[in-house]
Amino acid sequence: MNVVPPALELLINDLSKLPGIGKKTATRLALYLLRRPAIEARNLAGDIYDLHDSIKLCGNCFTFSETDPCPLCADPRRDPTLICVVEEPGDMMAVEKTGAFKGRYHILHGVLSPMDGIGPAEIKIDALLSRIDRQQIKEILIATSSTVPGEATAAYLIQRLQEKKIKITRLACGIPMGMDIKYADDLTLSRAIESRENTG
Repeated sequence: MNVVPPALELLINDLSKLPGIGKKTATRLALYLLRRPAIEARNLAGDIYDLHDSIKLCGNCFTFSETDPCPLCADPRRDPTLICVVEEPGDMMAVEKTGAFKGRYHILHGVLSPMDGIGPAEIKIDALLSRIDRQQIKEILIATSSTVPGEATAAYLIQRLQEKKIKITRLACGIPMGMDIKYADDLTLSRAIESRENTG
């Protein structure tokens, strides 16, 4: 005998499809929503329903935005000659939260992963190359993750960008503050050595 009502089971199944949400967390969220006033659930459903109507991709950097161009691309105080290339909009948000970057962005919406059928045509690499040709870009900062697909994407980008007359930089990666060097993995340690700084 099924003790979970079909409508609740359906919501649990839908919530468990979200990234990082397992069946147990989905059940907890569904029960929480069920205990809240119905108006809160309707407001949440309305916000989700309106999401795709309100949000679009910026035609310049491909971030999610309600306007085109997005507020960052339209901001005259940002350096239009400096572009930070990131994998996803969440990566752009993380960089932006630091307040250290004053240029503009280009979101790839993925990384190269031949095993998953994701090649250069499936992400926004050609759009980046076209943007460099159209705009007076002087520097590309590649800020992909240090995972195998992120490193492969960075290597491919560097290869394609070398034909352009621009400066190509990467995020410095290395040993986190407070970490004992003997516990660093090989990739982290090698990147730390490659991006070493001159102190004298």
